[in-house]
Amino acid sequence: MTPNSLRTKACTALGLALAASCAVSAAAQPEIGLRSKPAIEIDGRTFRDLDGDGTLSPFEDWRLDPHQRAEDIVTRMTLAEKVGTLMHSTLPGVGGTLGRSDSYDLEALGKLVRDKHVTSFITRLSIAPADLARANNTVQELAETTRLGIPITISTDPRNHFQYVLGAAENANGVTQWPELLGFAALRDPALVRQFGDIARKEYRAVGIHMALSPQLDLLTEPRWPRGTGTFGSDPALVSELGGAYVAGLQGGSAGLQPGGVMTVVKHWVGYGAQPEGFDAHNYYGRFARLDGQLERHVAAFRGALDAKAAGVMPAYPILTDVALDGKALEAVGPGFNRQLLEGLLRGREGFEGIILSDWAITRDCAVGCSAPTPSAPQLPQEIATSWGVEGLSVGQRYVKGLQAGLDQFGGTDEVQPLIDAVSRGEVSEARLDQSVMRIMLPKFQLGLFDNPYVAPEQAAQTLGVADDIALARRTQREAQVLLQNRGSLLPVAPAGKKVWLFGMAPEAAKAAGLTVVDDPKLADFAIVRAETASEMLHPDHFFGSRQKEGRLDFRDGDPAFEALKRASASVPTVLAIFLDRPAILTNIQDKAAVILANFGADDAAVLDVILGKASAKGRLPMELPRSMEAVEAQKPGVSDDSADPLYPRGAGIVG
Repeated sequence: MTPNSLRTKACTALGLALAASCAVSAAAQPEIGLRSKPAIEIDGRTFRDLDGDGTLSPFEDWRLDPHQRAEDIVTRMTLAEKVGTLMHSTLPGVGGTLGRSDSYDLEALGKLVRDKHVTSFITRLSIAPADLARANNTVQELAETTRLGIPITISTDPRNHFQYVLGAAENANGVTQWPELLGFAALRDPALVRQFGDIARKEYRAVGIHMALSPQLDLLTEPRWPRGTGTFGSDPALVSELGGAYVAGLQGGSAGLQPGGVMTVVKHWVGYGAQPEGFDAHNYYGRFARLDGQLERHVAAFRGALDAKAAGVMPAYPILTDVALDGKALEAVGPGFNRQLLEGLLRGREGFEGIILSDWAITRDCAVGCSAPTPSAPQLPQEIATSWGVEGLSVGQRYVKGLQAGLDQFGGTDEVQPLIDAVSRGEVSEARLDQSVMRIMLPKFQLGLFDNPYVAPEQAAQTLGVADDIALARRTQREAQVLLQNRGSLLPVAPAGKKVWLFGMAPEAAKAAGLTVVDDPKLADFAIVRAETASEMLHPDHFFGSRQKEGRLDFRDGDPAFEALKRASASVPTVLAIFLDRPAILTNIQDKAAVILANFGADDAAVLDVILGKASAKGRLPMELPRSMEAVEAQKPGVSDDSADPLYPRGAGIVG
């Protein structure tokens, strides 16, 4: 077949309306990745023959615009393939929980890819870079064997920070390690955030990851909420600015997704941080949020990311109570099922055109193990469900309602048959599916996955181990700390000849910094107590309740870190180095700790460098620290920084 006849075939398949734009592109030959399908050679150019028919189909032609290629493949897909596309499942791990393992279960994966036609998955492997690259290549090899060879989009929860919660964040294994997003908010530097995003982009693509299920643009308005570290704080203007910088860095530019970029799925639309008592909406007992008339401020936090054309948006979990939109009360369902929030507010008023990907498990039934687990029968991973407000609907009806609300893809599920049945019954049209399939396919073409989804394992470790990137991440750990108190100008401490007593810090780190570690604070020159914000475990039988911090924020007698602080400060000046995973109440700390040094993710070496004057803390609080639990209990969950007479207001910090 001649090049001209191939061109005629492509334009005919795309339709007369597109014929005017069907001129062959002069784009350079991309690298082509093939494992099982043949190649097509035309005038010295190489293409993947993904459908195996021996001719060049428009979706295989890298010279065409990604929109044209996406439109073409949608016309070729069966109903089953389209439904599979609307699922965003978990790459199964060998013997692991929720995909957490050292390797993929390829037999189980084959059933999902070949039988259910799923082409989007989250990875929860946290292994060496070269090994992760090889594992992800095996996923793509499997996908290449399918009828149309549709490549897999691989996503991840954040994996460049310190906190690890299965189902919310990954370990920083092999990647640069930075403070949590609150640390970036403490520095208020959009250029640094964009630089971080660019480094994370290179690291993700090197190991075969294409989508970041981040950043969190939720406002941190309820101080007891356990997911605050993943946000940029409580000020919507700052969150918007830093969110836009994050998206630009990950996606490769400020004008939308670029070929070498990583899709960002900003979350959680909208109001997730306004959970009464801080109870998280992963749990049945936390399924409501209260915005207290602040919807527009919570929406405003997303503007920078939307302006940068984030590829995706993930709706929140909780039902928003007492909210009206355009004069109408908001339907009492989770945002993933709420047409007013998705089609009306997000797509309509805010003009979003990308993928709306639901958070995980919103179509699953919340049975007794989900709603009322007990000590003898705690909630199991397979009992996780978040179908808030639609508990009375069937799984198929939830799919239909989600699509009608504006969802494109359903997270954490691969249960395809209920949606196939719903289409067969006429409850949702195949044309409606086509709209979402088009949105999901388009980024695959924009990222070049249809031409080469494979990565080079031997290059992955080199890409992830760049000395300048590591140095910047380490510097950021140091500078993002916030010095709140330095009584008697204890800092900086000159290490020469100094003896230190430690709690919560590795002795090896102190010795490496030139200090002598002693076993009794009475023998020390000063002490260091590392701690996290105080907490309680109020719902130990719930899967996430047993993993997330809840309850009080103040230190009390009997708390190990508080007892260590009292013991040390009775003898020597003491530094409290506290990880503000939630906004701590430090009122009864001030008279005991000579120094209060806050961080949002820093290793022992980073904390020691600030204490010893080898680095300077330059951060300022990205949210207030309340004075008492009474003030916390009286504040409104949807309002930023509104506790009475805070001990430290937002912006506090000794810098200079």
